[in-house]
Amino acid sequence: MLHLWHCVDARSFRPLWALEELDLEYQLHMLPFPPRVHEKEYLGDNPLGTIPLLVDGDTRMTESCAIPHYLACRYADGRLTAGPDDPEFGAYLNWLHHGEATLTFPQTLLLRYGKFEQPERRQPQVVEDYKIWFLARLRLVDQTLSDGRPFLLKQGFSLADIAVGYAILLAEILELRDELPPRCVAWHDTLRERPAFLRAQNRQVEAAQTAGLPAQAF
Repeated sequence: MLHLWHCVDARSFRPLWALEELDLEYQLHMLPFPPRVHEKEYLGDNPLGTIPLLVDGDTRMTESCAIPHYLACRYADGRLTAGPDDPEFGAYLNWLHHGEATLTFPQTLLLRYGKFEQPERRQPQVVEDYKIWFLARLRLVDQTLSDGRPFLLKQGFSLADIAVGYAILLAEILELRDELPPRCVAWHDTLRERPAFLRAQNRQVEAAQTAGLPAQAF
């Protein structure tokens, strides 16, 4: 059995969504956010105190864009990926890393210095600077979608859309929807209609309620 530790709409939503897209069975463990502060026992499972954590037997993974690729290659014959012989292999790998390293990273500064720090430690200028950085980094997504394609890869929906799509989901949680490029918004709205996305959303809400946790992000 696959086990995923998750907080509502946090980075761990990427592997949760992938599990649903790949039709894999799993057990979902819900945590309050941030777990390293509110669930000290979790440090025994993941010394980093971060989410996600995927446990598959002796395999333990904590990177939200690596886990979907692992799941697809190990349990779904590479479905929703691009292999080494695929012309889009390089683009696929680039999007996996781009979603986290380029797009989600600046958003974590918005969360920390705009929401999580005590009022006296909040930094409005940091929030504004990294918001501008994030919006600027959406140029590659916007340009890629400018040819009318429905997904980031020409071959169709892939884990690249999950990796990058989460960054748009988080931007909407951060109330940036009106500042996002229209093509990015339209693309993400299409992703949100996918049955697996809706199942993942419902699964996390139900699991949060069962665990006595808030059913909204952060």
